[in-house]
Amino acid sequence: MKHYSAFAVAREALRNHTGWERAWASPEPKKKYDVIIVGAGGHGLATAYYLGKNFGITNVAVLEKGWLGGGNTGRNTTIIRSNYLQDPSAAIYEKARSLYETLSQELNYNIMFSPRGVMMLAQTQAEVRGYERTAHANVLQGVKTEYIGPQRVKQLVPIINIDGPRYPVLGAIWQARGGTARHDAVAWGYARACSDMGMHIIQKCEVTGIKQTGGKVTGVNTTRGTIGCDKLGVVVAGHSGHLADMAGFRLPIESVSLQALVSEPIKPCMDVVVMANTVHGYMSQSDKGEMVIGGGTDGYNNYTQRGAFHHIEETVRALVETFPMVARLKMLRQWGGIVDVTGDRSPILSKTPVDGMFVNCGWGTGGFKAIPGSGWGFAELMAKGHSPLTEAFGLNRFYEGRFIDESVAAGVAH
Repeated sequence: MKHYSAFAVAREALRNHTGWERAWASPEPKKKYDVIIVGAGGHGLATAYYLGKNFGITNVAVLEKGWLGGGNTGRNTTIIRSNYLQDPSAAIYEKARSLYETLSQELNYNIMFSPRGVMMLAQTQAEVRGYERTAHANVLQGVKTEYIGPQRVKQLVPIINIDGPRYPVLGAIWQARGGTARHDAVAWGYARACSDMGMHIIQKCEVTGIKQTGGKVTGVNTTRGTIGCDKLGVVVAGHSGHLADMAGFRLPIESVSLQALVSEPIKPCMDVVVMANTVHGYMSQSDKGEMVIGGGTDGYNNYTQRGAFHHIEETVRALVETFPMVARLKMLRQWGGIVDVTGDRSPILSKTPVDGMFVNCGWGTGGFKAIPGSGWGFAELMAKGHSPLTEAFGLNRFYEGRFIDESVAAGVAH
């Protein structure tokens, strides 16, 4: 793999850019691999990367039924934060946030990480108490956050209206080292590094069945033939239940659409990420000047990846109260992603009833921010059979009543 640098760009400019290589190879699948990862999104590719980097396991195939990063990885709103209340959540998200800070250098690929800061507005007295509690918990967890007052909010975000008629801004929890990154660049950077280690990234290869012998996974049937493996990791977000059904067990998840939209580009006016959970809307400004806007999941199960008018109406109506200038903008585009949601709004990183098969799912609306930490912990789980980062997120918590309830703790899972 050629090293990307300013000198490489200058060299290629002088020879008419004829020396660039493909970022990752597109090989034909082998008959068998040590590990197969189903799903070439951020979480799947990160898992493969850390299997190779941390454990030397490189006989790995990453199978993708569509194109690399074409699912939720390329359809999210890029928020990165780790200020969760529950200890297991804070641990895995803070691991991810810390890895994001140096990921561009590690992968030699610019993921455009921007530690611009993330604030979550408190617009009711209940939220004030909740965020103050979270700030105290974050101190104990080693996650650097603080609770700030409305004047500090206004100082950080001049365009905000802190005296809204229904929900005035009473304060916010502020994580200065949170921020955003370029979503597809994260997938591309991991894919390039995996390919350089000799791993196979196989696109347009849909899994149609899971092969077992004596309760142990032995491979998968795909649209490109049968491929054997010793271990299988399923990392397919909203389609996790479908693959679990192929293997003969059920997952406690629901699939719903999470929609987002961007406005026309405008001059820089907001250099932080703002989340308003009471009215359920969040907004940031992209490097191109678009206002990136999102809200809650659809209120019904579905697999659509298209936008709908009800989302525009509900989300933009809420944000206009807090950011009056939004009313003057035109919408540029809208889309949806299929997310899988658990009852406690926390992920599943776990062994399964099938020996050698592992599942990474249930990230709901907060998957992008967790990609490096998820990959790190899931790779360790697959390689060693256990991981401190994933121990609390096993499937057994649901029948043991050991929930990690972030829906109550955070009020929102973004």
